[in-house]
Amino acid sequence: MGNPLKTHRATTAVRAIERSARRVVAAAAGAAALAAAWPGLAADAAEPLPLTIASSHTTGLPWVGVMHTVFVPQSNARLEAIGSEYRIRWTESYGGSLYKYSHTLEAVEIGLTDLGWVGTLWELSKMPLQNVTYYTPFVTDDYQMIFEIFNELHETMPELREAWTAQNQRFLGGSVLDTYHLMTNFPVRTVEDLRGRKILAPGPSAAWLEGTGAVPVDGGLTTYYTQIQTGVADGVLTILTGAPPYRIHEVAPYITLVGIGAQLTGGMAINLDTWERLPAEVQEVFTELGTAYSEGVAAELGVRYENGLKSMQEEGAVVYELPMEEKRKWLDGMPNIAGRWAEASERRGYPAKKVLQAYMDAVRARGGEPLRNWDEEPYP
Repeated sequence: MGNPLKTHRATTAVRAIERSARRVVAAAAGAAALAAAWPGLAADAAEPLPLTIASSHTTGLPWVGVMHTVFVPQSNARLEAIGSEYRIRWTESYGGSLYKYSHTLEAVEIGLTDLGWVGTLWELSKMPLQNVTYYTPFVTDDYQMIFEIFNELHETMPELREAWTAQNQRFLGGSVLDTYHLMTNFPVRTVEDLRGRKILAPGPSAAWLEGTGAVPVDGGLTTYYTQIQTGVADGVLTILTGAPPYRIHEVAPYITLVGIGAQLTGGMAINLDTWERLPAEVQEVFTELGTAYSEGVAAELGVRYENGLKSMQEEGAVVYELPMEEKRKWLDGMPNIAGRWAEASERRGYPAKKVLQAYMDAVRARGGEPLRNWDEEPYP
């Protein structure tokens, strides 16, 4: 069996992005000429280094906005502060103008963008280890802790770094989300209230509903409103920082604070070929800014969470905190989804049990008190 961490260059998604890249280059001959001159520019500090930074999402979201407000402006400021002669000439492209959300990994991989936000939450096959938080609910609501743990684990665990290297990129800093709660068009006071209800829970979050009697429905932030409005779903498991901009509280005004857990969603990455051409001092600044990026995302989440919850209440949303005994019922009814994920990933050659253990140990070492110690349970 081959090493599953080796990159897969011939995927349909990559070919689609390559076609997109050719169209972009053809439409921007000047930019292409500048990019072609890049190898020689690294040796000439008198000329700015041309780099592209991009995302499939808009700067209105924290994990993208911080790229624009922190990473880009601070790069040249920090280079100047250390006395470097190098400067960056940035081309910024956000909001999906270069590629869509399903291609964040491949866009950086093939160099359509030099740096970008990569959503590993959509890469369950290629990057399962980065999705461990989605299979360990009710561990911690502390998103600050999550990014600190995973930035550190990416430094200390080669397996996590190699997951990025296999996709021809280097991880700079993690992006996180605030904890997940329930928003519904009916009041929820007990876990039993969810029985038979259709709840939007895309991807791995569908497993969080196992044992509740609820029916998971696929969707995304941009579709939740219409799906609830039209009766496709009765509610959603979602982050409260993402709900207000999409007016979800208008169709699902009952907010039940559950605290399923903060999540690692991916992070900023740089194309590996680009990275290897950068001067050492630029690499040093980018490494520092990777941490600054994560810190900026966490700080932005804190502000948006409180403001978002307040604004939705002011517009009629009803907030209720699920009692601990009901959380316990929810959690106790859930199968060992972490063990199931770890076993499946191990069969494909990924050291998921090692990552699961390291993550849970790191949470407890920082004073976290998981409601369920997933690493201590027998594997299915």
